[in-house]
Amino acid sequence: MTTTSTVAAVPRRRRVVQHKRAIAFFILPFGVLFTLFYLIPIGYAIYQSMLVVERDGTFGEAQEVFGWFQQYVLVFQNGPFWRSVGRVLLFGIVQVPVMLGLALLFALLLDSPLVRGKKFFRLAFFVPYAVPGVIAAIMWGFLFSPNLSPFTAVTKNIDFLGADLVLWSIANVVTWVFVGYNMLIIYSSLLAIPTEIYEAARLDGAGQARIAWSIKIPLVRPAIVLTAIFSIIGTLQLLAEPQVFRSFSSAVTNTFTPNMTVYATASVPNASLAAAFSVVLALATFILSFTFLKFTQRKEAE
Repeated sequence: MTTTSTVAAVPRRRRVVQHKRAIAFFILPFGVLFTLFYLIPIGYAIYQSMLVVERDGTFGEAQEVFGWFQQYVLVFQNGPFWRSVGRVLLFGIVQVPVMLGLALLFALLLDSPLVRGKKFFRLAFFVPYAVPGVIAAIMWGFLFSPNLSPFTAVTKNIDFLGADLVLWSIANVVTWVFVGYNMLIIYSSLLAIPTEIYEAARLDGAGQARIAWSIKIPLVRPAIVLTAIFSIIGTLQLLAEPQVFRSFSSAVTNTFTPNMTVYATASVPNASLAAAFSVVLALATFILSFTFLKFTQRKEAE
């Protein structure tokens, strides 16, 4: 009996070892790429942000030495950077709800049995996302420019590129590009809802508007939260659109958004201060996203 038990135990032990190797084999490519292109750059950015430049005398050779948190002190004393953070936060408070509201509306319309030509509208809503952000910004920049736009009757009376409206002109571009992307995420979640739920609601006398409000929207709330988190992250990383708009508007400075501040600082060059800006911006993005996620989870629990 002892021999039999020993023999039976050997194959089981071998299967466990083979299973672990298979897991390691499939995880290894991701782990290597994740380490090379995510963890190492983050670690190097943190290390770079701790360096400061010192000189021996006025014209001495510049040397990078470890300065701990000196760069972060400069970050928190930098007024243009924090004004740019406030600017994109205002941008996100207005633009993100509008964009997600339109995405939800379009997804509900596509999922409604009353709408015809769904394939055409699904493609039409998504096509703007296929246009690169830089191209979209150039296109809208020409449309907003008083001297270049075909709608001169409007652009000569409303200064879309002025200091008061340029932020919302950029918001228009971002909304136009990303509504279709967020719509597809929400629409995919709607398609996963069992049809039996709709049939039961119709038997109870619910119309399409009631079904959308009481059944569809609550069930796709996780998808809405997901798109909101993506949008918060994208808002704080805003770069391409305002960078292009600098060619059309003098109101867009090189510190208009946090990422533009990082780019301008790195171009001085001051890589250490730019790295400190980036670390602070990454932490702010994480805090906002995590806070929003926790807030929505608490609301769902209630």
